[in-house]
Amino acid sequence: MSDQANSPRLQRQLKLIHVIAIGIAYMSPFAVFDTFGIASEASGGYVPASYIVVFVAILFTALSYGKLVQKYPMSGSVYTYTRHVMNSYLGVIVGWVTFLAYLALPMINALLANIYLSSGFPNVPGTFWVIGLIVLITVFNIFGVKLAASVNVLLVMFQFLVGSIFIYLNIRAINSDGAHHYITFQSLFPENLEMSPLLTGAALLALSFIGFDAITTLSEETINPRKTIPKAILIVASIGGFFFFTVTYFMQSLFPDVSVFNDIEGASPEIAFIIGNNLFLALFISGALVSVFASGLAAQLSASRLLFSMGRDKVIPKSFFGYIHPKHKTPLLNIILIGLLALMALFLDLESATSLVNFGAFTAFSFVNICVIALFLKSKQSWTVKNILSNILAPSLGLIFIFYLWISLDLFSIMIGLIWTTLGLIYLALSTSFFTKAPPEIKFDELDM
Repeated sequence: MSDQANSPRLQRQLKLIHVIAIGIAYMSPFAVFDTFGIASEASGGYVPASYIVVFVAILFTALSYGKLVQKYPMSGSVYTYTRHVMNSYLGVIVGWVTFLAYLALPMINALLANIYLSSGFPNVPGTFWVIGLIVLITVFNIFGVKLAASVNVLLVMFQFLVGSIFIYLNIRAINSDGAHHYITFQSLFPENLEMSPLLTGAALLALSFIGFDAITTLSEETINPRKTIPKAILIVASIGGFFFFTVTYFMQSLFPDVSVFNDIEGASPEIAFIIGNNLFLALFISGALVSVFASGLAAQLSASRLLFSMGRDKVIPKSFFGYIHPKHKTPLLNIILIGLLALMALFLDLESATSLVNFGAFTAFSFVNICVIALFLKSKQSWTVKNILSNILAPSLGLIFIFYLWISLDLFSIMIGLIWTTLGLIYLALSTSFFTKAPPEIKFDELDM
């Protein structure tokens, strides 16, 4: 019997709405509120313009993901793409490094939950909130991707409801004095605008879009993935870009100078109180908690699928990482493992966890663009203007922007990322007898998609 017949399979249950909800939840729309203060300071007060720049730039990488998932609609995402297009050893290392981002995001969400809830319940130990969130997320993910996806649909709807109320209250506050101080197009991109702070703000805000890529890990659980996943990628990125721009447009219109706030990093809760008093502040904090839960749910979901793909290929032990629960059709052991690893949030701070996300995400974005270029160069497609634009120019522009993000990384992020990469290289060397044999692989070219 072939490897394909013996290999564990995930179950196709997800429709377009589920995939979009998971992508948006992973992206965490409320990140726009958490970063507004520091982004306004970094960009010199041009947060909406910075979001336009980063959306256009990140769109090229989103298109690259869409191309590759049509060719390889499997659960491994960039691990699968790099392995098939470029090199099996390189694919393993890229998957290893990318996992760093998937692993760190549940930690970040647990830390954020601790921050929000500890401010409201100072007498409750922070350990309780961290462990509680991770356990809850793990339980939801164990009982099936459809349940997790359906819950995320509701959570995302609530976040957008709170966001819409936030926008309305901003508009009401702007109009209250009759002056209508809205940002004009000319003031969005004035003639004397300096590009350096604008690009600094864009680099900071690029992390807001992390999530559109994670839905590629759901390809094997999605109905008609070659059509659904690329469409979902563009929809998630576009919804995120529109929401981020709209929210910050009205926030910046109301508060062009963030120095008026007591805490720049906590500017959004201050704005929520100013425009809606304690009642809306309570609703706003509820939205933030929902965002944290939804993002953690999606992150653990995606990470478990990446590990499953590597386990099924026997790159890591298949008996553990390639296991699928017979009833719930979920990679049960992976989900539990990621939940346990997420408990490292008890020993990390927010800055350290964010560093892990940055290195892993930028690695994934870089290799997705490289893979599109490499795939075209290896193919026999004609060098038409259309093919050159979509397979060479577009991913190259995406790669240039990601390169700018790389050079903006702090030394701590780079050091942690390099240590993690070195560990992956050591494991790969030992498991392949020092690169004398190829990593194991299961052929899935004939999967019924």
